[in-house]
Amino acid sequence: MEPRGLVDLRGDAGEPFTAGYPGDAVVVVSGLPGSGKSTLLRRWSAAAPRAGTVDPRAVHEACAAVMPARLPYAVYRPWARLEHFRLLRRSVRRGGPLLVHDCGSRAWMRRWLARSAARQGRELHLVLLDVGAATALAGQQARGRWAPRRAFARHRRGLDRLLAAFTRHARGAGATPAPEAASVLLLDGVSRSRAVRARFGAAPAGPPTGA
Repeated sequence: MEPRGLVDLRGDAGEPFTAGYPGDAVVVVSGLPGSGKSTLLRRWSAAAPRAGTVDPRAVHEACAAVMPARLPYAVYRPWARLEHFRLLRRSVRRGGPLLVHDCGSRAWMRRWLARSAARQGRELHLVLLDVGAATALAGQQARGRWAPRRAFARHRRGLDRLLAAFTRHARGAGATPAPEAASVLLLDGVSRSRAVRARFGAAPAGPPTGA
């Protein structure tokens, strides 16, 4: 399937599918901490080796490796965030297909990515994981790594507003909250497992399609 516009697969327990995107697309995978973003990115990047991947966790670990073990992450978090932004900017400028791990609650980040990609004639596509807070917290427990409570609550509020706006838009009751995205693919815990791979090279044309 080649998503265009809003494609809502939440609750759709169909067959496994491949998500097809233009060959130089920037695809942002968003959701709560613990919702399965990194798992989906690993699965998709393994199936699309040409695509670069930007995951803030990798930057966090790289920064932690050069810091004294006794120094808490909160102390050097601003530096890690700056390094992540620099890596993201370099990756976008490099061109080619790109997979980006992002919380999704920051509209300014999507707009910046969309503008940066558009300067190169590329599209931004959004994949939003809607698994619920309980499932996301269980995912954090399974991986043995917890997001700070305040940060989790902030992301949850932002994503709840975004998802509510997409639901209204799907019902024809409001404008899309992410006009900068050429497509928005909504997945839940069921349909997330169906998205087995991503393919880069699909032509950007046609109406929204489902699986």
